[in-house]
Amino acid sequence: MAQFLSELLEQVIEREQQDLLTLPESSAGIRPGGERTWSPKEELGHLIDSAINNHVRFVCASIAPEFHGDPYAQNDWVTAHGYHEMRWLKIVDLWQHYNAHLVLLLQRIPDSKLATPCVVGSAEPMTLRSLVEDYVLHMQHHLDHLLGREVVTQYPPRPRV
Repeated sequence: MAQFLSELLEQVIEREQQDLLTLPESSAGIRPGGERTWSPKEELGHLIDSAINNHVRFVCASIAPEFHGDPYAQNDWVTAHGYHEMRWLKIVDLWQHYNAHLVLLLQRIPDSKLATPCVVGSAEPMTLRSLVEDYVLHMQHHLDHLLGREVVTQYPPRPRV
């Protein structure tokens, strides 16, 4: 099974949830760059939307010989869900629970399926394993940013050689 990948995601959830819970409601609603940027509520909401979209990708790639799917309109999804108007703790709770659900899914994927070819939009093909690794890296990048860390994990990753 994809034990390493499920553990990687689980570690991010456990490590970051406490820091997310310490962010006050008043700070979570501030858009640091004005109306054209996301507040921490919206940025974490984006990670929920990313989980939803990647959930479909992970399942489809684990049960089919290959996966081809569309990217999603992230700004439209964030607006449609109204994360900016939601309570911060509810968003953190939803992020934690949805990703915990993905951990369980990843635990059930056979290692042989990690090589399944995946194409999202017009991006270069990658394996299911790379797609999951990219998902976790993308999440860490946004968490570092919304928590105001001095060092923000770089995303996207350098191309693998």
